[in-house]
Order: sequence, then C-alpha cells, then structure tokens
Amino acid sequence: MKRKLLATAALAACAFAGSAQAQISDGIVKIGVLNDMSGLYSDITGPGSVTAAKMAVEDYIKATKSTLKVEVVGADHQNKPDVGSNIARQWYDTDKVDMIADVPTSSVGLAIAKISGDKGKLHVNSGSATADLSGKACNANTIHWAYDTWMLANGTGKAIVKSGGDTWFFLTADYAFGHALERDTEAVVLKNGGKVVGKVRTPFPTQDFSSFLLQAQASKAKIIGLANAGGDTTNSIKQAFEFGITKGGQNLAGLLVFLPDVHSLSLEKAQGLMLTETFYWDLNDQTRAFAKRFSAANGGKYPSMVQAGVYSSVIHYLKAVDAAKTDDGTKVAAKMKELPTDDPLFGKGSVRADGRKIHPAYLFQVKKPSESKGPYDYYKLVATIPANEAFRPLAESECPLVKK
Repeated sequence: MKRKLLATAALAACAFAGSAQAQISDGIVKIGVLNDMSGLYSDITGPGSVTAAKMAVEDYIKATKSTLKVEVVGADHQNKPDVGSNIARQWYDTDKVDMIADVPTSSVGLAIAKISGDKGKLHVNSGSATADLSGKACNANTIHWAYDTWMLANGTGKAIVKSGGDTWFFLTADYAFGHALERDTEAVVLKNGGKVVGKVRTPFPTQDFSSFLLQAQASKAKIIGLANAGGDTTNSIKQAFEFGITKGGQNLAGLLVFLPDVHSLSLEKAQGLMLTETFYWDLNDQTRAFAKRFSAANGGKYPSMVQAGVYSSVIHYLKAVDAAKTDDGTKVAAKMKELPTDDPLFGKGSVRADGRKIHPAYLFQVKKPSESKGPYDYYKLVATIPANEAFRPLAESECPLVKK
C-alpha cells in the first residue's frame, strides 16, 4: 500500500521517568496525524497539521514542565477510507500509536472513529465536517474538534436566509461530508422560511463544474450553496466567476471555506463571500502570535481552522494524559471531557458527553481588495456566535452516549 509517511519526533526536554507516568504504554505517547498530504485538502490540513501538532507538543512541555515523552508521526490517507483504515490499523496494532489527530474527509473520519472505538484507542478529529461524528455515529473514543456541518449551516446558512437569500440551489460533493452539509443547511433554510429549488451531486473531486453551474444558473435561485470544500470549492467559485454568475445577480454561499481557499482564489474572486469559522489568525494578540510562529515553520503559509484545531486538540489531549496518568484511549477521552478546555486559539470551552468540543464561532465576510492590508488580511468579522449557540444542542443529539 502506497502512503507517504511524514514523521519524526517532537520530544520532551526532560527524560521520561518516574512512577507518575507508569501507565504510559511503551514509555512514549505517540500521536499520528492522518490527513491529505498532497491532494485537494492538503493546504488546509496536510504537512501544516503535522507542524501544528509538533508546535503543540513543544509548547505544552515548555509551559507545564511535563515529563511526558511524545512522538508525532504523519501519513497521507489520500482521501480514501480504505487507505486511511489500513494506516490506522497498522498504527494502532503495530506502530503503537495512541491517538490519531486531524483526519479531513468525512468518509475517512467516520471510518477512523469506528476503528478507534473498536480498538479502545482515541481519535480526536479536527478535519472532518460531518456532525454525525458527535451524532448518530458517535462513540466514547472519538472527540470532534474545531467545526462541523451543523455549525456551518447555522452560521452561514441562517445569516444568508435572514438577509434575503431565501431560494437555494445546492452543488454538493457526492460523499458523506457533502451530504451532511447539504442536509444540515437545507434544514436551516427551510426552518427560516427559505426554499430549496434544486440540487446536484458532483463527483469528488471535480475539476470541471461547468455543467453543474449552468444548472444552478438556470434555476434562478438567489443563492448557490457550495456544499464542498478545498479544491472543489475554489474550482467552483473560480468557474462561477468566469461564467459571470454573480454578475447576473445570483450569489454564492461558501458553506465551508477556509483561509487558504481565499488565498488561492484571490480577493477579487472571493470578495463578499459569507463564511463561518471558529478560528482566524487576526482575532486577538494570541492568535496573531501563533500565526506568526506557525507561518515561519510552514513556508510562510498562515494556519487554517483545521490546523489550529490540531494544535488546540493536541494540547488538551496531553493535558488529559498527564491528568489521567495513562495513554489508554478510553480513559483519556473521559478525562478530556472532564477537564475544561482553555488554549490561546479557541479560548475557554468544554468537551461534551457526545464528544463535541464547544467554543464560539464567527461569521465573517471576505474583504474587498481595497480593504485588505496585505496577504492573509482577508476577513472582516460580522458576528460572534456564542459557544452555547454555535453547535447542535445536546438535547437534539442522536448520540447514544447522551442520556435523554
């Protein structure tokens, strides 16, 4: 099986010693960052997520003087559930990996969640969007960080409908993520008095969106909802711009747009897009300081929400390992839910019984070229969505771990 292994150790400055860490298997806490290292999601996850994980380890050890010995390895799942599953099994069974982080592409994320639950290991997902990870597909060994389709729909979707965008046509990536994002956004559109006039499922990934965009244009929907991500999002927006769709009066809703996507598109093509994220580098002094360090270590590229999520989740994971005095996946997952979360990127929050990490979300609008002060100065804040409103209410969860 072909796969690209990126690896090396991020090790504690102190030697591993003492009875306090006697329950750490093999004396090493091993974190596997599994994602798309070279395909259409590589800019929003990829090698940058490995960098983020290593930064988290270094920062945690330095701040706490922990005696944990930690190693970070990485691999490319190629956006294929079978490839990702094979890597996960080898990591867990042979390579002694204790926790798998990141994992974009919802079909892969769901597969890794199940394997982790079956094997009593821990999966902390920052990359997949499907809200099913903390819903009907939840398990005690999976924690969902950063964002999900419910949050995206109730951020971007609700704001657009309330501002008059009440007729929608969906361009949907034809796999688990796209289906979940379309489902959750359609529910919000209908709940707020809007109407869905059509939808089309697009192969994943797709280079040519022309026929799908023409269907959307012919529908005369006010809003063309892009239930896709990464290269699919940038390609569909570029081609919509070339076809003059927005000049004709229809608007695009980027239901999952990341900072690297806007950078790739240019402000000329992306200006005016409404989007929801839970992290942006220019929110405060702490996020700006992190972005500067991350950029220096990542070839000048600024962090995406997913990469920030990897950093944040690894810090909380290590905190839980130290507190639980074990790297047993089930016990550490329980400790992560027990401990409040607090880090410089996502602030104070918590991990709920269903595994959903709770923190604020932000509705942004992409700036006009004339409003930007330079590279990556792309967003203006429209609204802050409080943590208790940003994610699906626990009372509505389909997760079997939630007591009704």
